[in-house]
Amino acid sequence: MAICGSDPTLLTGGFPFWPPQFPFIPGHEFSGEVVALGEGVTEFQIGDRVAGEAHCGCGTCDNCKRGMYNLCWNHGKKETGHRHYGFTANGAYAEYNAYNVKALAKIPDNVSYEEASLADTAGTALHAIRLTGVVPGTYSLVIGPGPIGIFAMQIAKAMGSQTIMVGRRDRLKLAEKMGVDYAINYEECDDIVGKVKEITGGIGATQVFECAGSDAAIQQSIYCATKDGKVAFVSLPKDDLHMVPTKTLVMNQVHLLGSRANPNAGKDVLEMMSNGMIDAKSMITHSFPLVEFDTACDIFTNRKDGAMKVVVKPND
Repeated sequence: MAICGSDPTLLTGGFPFWPPQFPFIPGHEFSGEVVALGEGVTEFQIGDRVAGEAHCGCGTCDNCKRGMYNLCWNHGKKETGHRHYGFTANGAYAEYNAYNVKALAKIPDNVSYEEASLADTAGTALHAIRLTGVVPGTYSLVIGPGPIGIFAMQIAKAMGSQTIMVGRRDRLKLAEKMGVDYAINYEECDDIVGKVKEITGGIGATQVFECAGSDAAIQQSIYCATKDGKVAFVSLPKDDLHMVPTKTLVMNQVHLLGSRANPNAGKDVLEMMSNGMIDAKSMITHSFPLVEFDTACDIFTNRKDGAMKVVVKPND
């Protein structure tokens, strides 16, 4: 399993609805081996290598029927079949857990369990890109070079877009290793918007992915977008932010899109890992047995030793 940025917030009481009861197991970025099958299961066999996602919709509400089960109207209602693993239903930080087949996808043979545990993260990036689209030959801007941001950059680049990333030098190093076309260190740049406009010939980015979660990043994402451009807000700030430059938004007809989770993305990102479109292996900087979760969480939360993605292994 991989530690997600939301996990430390959950564990320190940052979300008032969590945990739904005691005892409760968190964790939602996972991969593993099928060791038992429920009655009537035909999609998988014992021994299959699988990875999954956190959301499993009820399957019957209007949003689920159109594929947006991340927005299931029956969220949290177990009696309807809804599961949000690690949030409303027990999650992955355990040796065993039971999952609905709707939440699972088979892992290609050349993808490791560790890489596959990042399918949830990569899928979140893919969902944002599906919402905005990527026009080949244009510029894609990512603000925030964390795991989701770097996956978004990799996918946009693979789709033919020139990529720009804004962040701190320590994390931009990995983005540069992954092939970003332009890296902007905000600690050394007084005018992020001006720099993006310079790179794009004054036009701005056609697709912008806000993955930082600050007022400054939200403003910059809108100012940096081209006319009729699309901005996906992928980060999840603790509270609502209000510093939206409305005049620019209207005059440039910028489209704002909230992007939640990773519906229908697991199988596709696993195939992307398999065929080399995205590099998950280089994102993993640390690995620990589950019994050392406290250390793993500390390293991840405080970004020690260049931490990007930290995985934990229940069976080590």
